[in-house]
Amino acid sequence: MKRIFLFIPLIALLSACGKEAGNGHEHYPVMKVNYPETKKGDVSDNYFGQELADPFRWLEVDTAAEVGDWVKAQNEATFGYLEKIPFRESIRKRLEELLNYERYSAPFKEGQYTYFFKNDGLQNQSVLYRQKGDGEPEAFLDPNKFSPDGTTSLAGLEFTKDGSLAAYQISEGGSDWRKVIVIDAETKAVIEDTLKDVKFSGLSWKGKEGFYYSSYDKPLEGSELSGLTQYHKLYFHKLGTPQSEDALVFGGQQTPRRYIFGSVSEDERWLVVGAAVSTTGNELYIKDLSVPGSPIVPVVANFDSDNNVVHTEGDVLYIQTNLNAPNNRLVQVNASNPGPENWVDVIPERKEVLNVNTGGGYFFANYLKDALSAVEQVGLDGKLVRAIALPGQGSAAGLGGKWEEKTLYYTFTSYINPGNIYAYDVETGASTLYKASGVKFDPAEYESKQVFYASKDGTKIPMMITYKKGLVLDGQNPTMLYGYGGFSVNLTPYFSSSNIVWLENGGVYAVPNLRGGGEYGEEWHLAGTKMNKQNVFDDFIAAAEYLISEGYTSSENLAISGGSNGGLLVGAVMAQRPGLMKVALPAVGVMDMLRYHKFTAGAGWAYDYGTSDDSPEMFQYLLGYSPYHNLKEGTCYPATLVTTADHDDRVVPAHSFKFAARLQETQGCDNPVIIRIETKAGHGAGKPISMVIDEQADKWAFTFYNLNAAVKYGFKD
Repeated sequence: MKRIFLFIPLIALLSACGKEAGNGHEHYPVMKVNYPETKKGDVSDNYFGQELADPFRWLEVDTAAEVGDWVKAQNEATFGYLEKIPFRESIRKRLEELLNYERYSAPFKEGQYTYFFKNDGLQNQSVLYRQKGDGEPEAFLDPNKFSPDGTTSLAGLEFTKDGSLAAYQISEGGSDWRKVIVIDAETKAVIEDTLKDVKFSGLSWKGKEGFYYSSYDKPLEGSELSGLTQYHKLYFHKLGTPQSEDALVFGGQQTPRRYIFGSVSEDERWLVVGAAVSTTGNELYIKDLSVPGSPIVPVVANFDSDNNVVHTEGDVLYIQTNLNAPNNRLVQVNASNPGPENWVDVIPERKEVLNVNTGGGYFFANYLKDALSAVEQVGLDGKLVRAIALPGQGSAAGLGGKWEEKTLYYTFTSYINPGNIYAYDVETGASTLYKASGVKFDPAEYESKQVFYASKDGTKIPMMITYKKGLVLDGQNPTMLYGYGGFSVNLTPYFSSSNIVWLENGGVYAVPNLRGGGEYGEEWHLAGTKMNKQNVFDDFIAAAEYLISEGYTSSENLAISGGSNGGLLVGAVMAQRPGLMKVALPAVGVMDMLRYHKFTAGAGWAYDYGTSDDSPEMFQYLLGYSPYHNLKEGTCYPATLVTTADHDDRVVPAHSFKFAARLQETQGCDNPVIIRIETKAGHGAGKPISMVIDEQADKWAFTFYNLNAAVKYGFKD
């Protein structure tokens, strides 16, 4: 069953001056930006007796006309700057070339059909196809037809067990608020009214009777995107009835939780409910669907550990947990008495972090060994069947499917190996190439290696460094340092067609596995949370210092990048060490650490961050690194391109708005500070490829120009 939780000959000529440009050459001309005037208000807050001004508070009201005017003025300044970069259009065209190839997903079976996603190259959204046996594939769902501009995306899909019905979610303009459409899978006909106002939800069918889904109460009119979403609720929608009559299964006033997910086991006997008050730790419940009126029974009644039912076999539950096992283990227990005191190990904890998938009658234990995949096939009894021979060092994803299937699929990728799809025979252990990536890229020309460096406190941090073979360690290489470091998220090697632009122009791409992530289990995660958050920034700073000391780059040739929690990372590090890098690219970042929990689902991030309401000590700690609050007048900050989107209802754009306004106000040198605000887009998921290409082209152009780095694809006349 499915678990319930969830981006050069190296000289470009400037037509403006006819001078060589690039590292070691004369600099590109400095382009000054005439920043729009941003008014300041007199709002302040009192935190434990300390009065703190927030002059840009008015930018939080993203639906206000004056905020719309500010966005328009900032975009005019931003695009006025970007349009003057001579090779911007050449980079955009190169990205189009690199992305213009057929891309496939791994296939999956539903009923009589095999389904797969395919993109012909530059389609805004990938199309879901299906085929029966050896028949010709047909388009099943084409999200490009959902809206004229491609900004409405397919955001989730679930079939009944026999494959005859399907419910799918759509996201409009990148919003986390979704609609659900139910269709007859054979005829593709819509069979009932569209469900609305669904958020952070899976869909899970109970036979053909209906399905479970989750949502919040919709915020008040006028605050749909930024309003606080407090309590998640699990509903059951019975086909043929209006949404208004959907039954509340879990949540609400009796059990207020910020995140609730429901999933029906593959044998359709059990409803599994996970409930959480933050992004880490969840209660676990089960309900026996074979017994009418059966109660919801607690399995884990606290939030101290992460617990997911990955498979059921009759009365036996198989649970992946980090209870008393920070690197995870798989346990089994009888549903009649499912408490943790009765759990028996099936796959015990090891020093490598475990993630379990199921399919073909087996468990597939995907271990992270220094952020690289190692996969083992394991029987129901926990005995090793075989270690799976992967194509190399990198990331394996997949090896999951229905319990009776005998062929499973997985993708394998690294920073220099495109995502090829492999078919795996569960009985023989043979992997065969199912679909090779069509990207025009030769891995033999590049090198990707793992190094370990010491952080400020001596902790060893792994980092992958990727570059073109023959790199000279003279400190002059343009280098992109990308990081995240939070919410137990693993940064494992992946291939990005966009990054080819960087690598083929002599760029170095470096990704460290910072504390706060999950690469070494829950202890590694906790070492980067709350009042340990500075460890994350120290790890990132130490990565930059390593790259400089080892001759890969210098501060004048270094760019740093990250999105969401990674945007916070970039904002905090550039505030603490503004001279360490030349370019900063904070994307959709959490920039106001004192107020992040006041918007949308932000309160659920408190496990990682703590909040300014918790205690005087927590308030002072957050104030000490909050990017918005730590920018100092007259400081020379790096050239900065802030990116956000007007429909981001996860990390609301006000974070980036306020940070950019303050950064423009405090900037003490000619390094540009601009903010690029995408319209009809959200936090990132489902963004049409046309928008992706434009945004990536602008990021690369801005970075190359401000690093004074040469670009081999000519220039715009």
